[in-house]
Amino acid sequence: MESNAVLLESKSSPINLLNEMHQLRLLGHLCDVTVSVEYQGVRAEFVAHKAVLAATSKFFKEVFLNEKGMDGPRTNVFLNEVQVADFASFLEFVYTAKVEVEEDRVQRMLEIAEKLKCLDLSETCFQLKKQMLESVLLELQNFSESQNSEEESATQPSVLLESKAAAVAEADQADCPLDPPDSPADRPGNGVSPEMPATKPKEKM
Repeated sequence: MESNAVLLESKSSPINLLNEMHQLRLLGHLCDVTVSVEYQGVRAEFVAHKAVLAATSKFFKEVFLNEKGMDGPRTNVFLNEVQVADFASFLEFVYTAKVEVEEDRVQRMLEIAEKLKCLDLSETCFQLKKQMLESVLLELQNFSESQNSEEESATQPSVLLESKAAAVAEADQADCPLDPPDSPADRPGNGVSPEMPATKPKEKM
């Protein structure tokens, strides 16, 4: 009786494999390629594994598959116009699938990814640049909205003050008679005209 097939799959194996290869490279164990990098007089050498570089970079894959013979125990590859720090970051990325760089180096990492034909690094740089651009646009939008709200709040108090001043003026006009009560015309005995008898205030009462 045949049994059904089952799938044995490890989620951690790819990560463990990368970590182990990274440790082997840092210790210089089983490395079979030396990459010499030079840029504006600054030169450095990096040891690595052909299999890792060929699996992550089409440039290195073509170099290794087309080499006629080995110069010695290790193959030597020379890279010009590549900065040492950028290639070090490239190596860390291909061995660990992550690397931390400054924001102003993202464009340079994209350029080295295109130069070495590393698709994973290219896509990662593109996604990061997209996120950075969206973040800048969002900040600009928030800044513009805050400016608009500040302008509106600055104009609203003046409008309120004007309307309040108009209301106060109207109230003053309604409450105040044309002739104030202390005017000489209403004071008895101060040159009252014959047409206005002194008993007029009593009639009013």
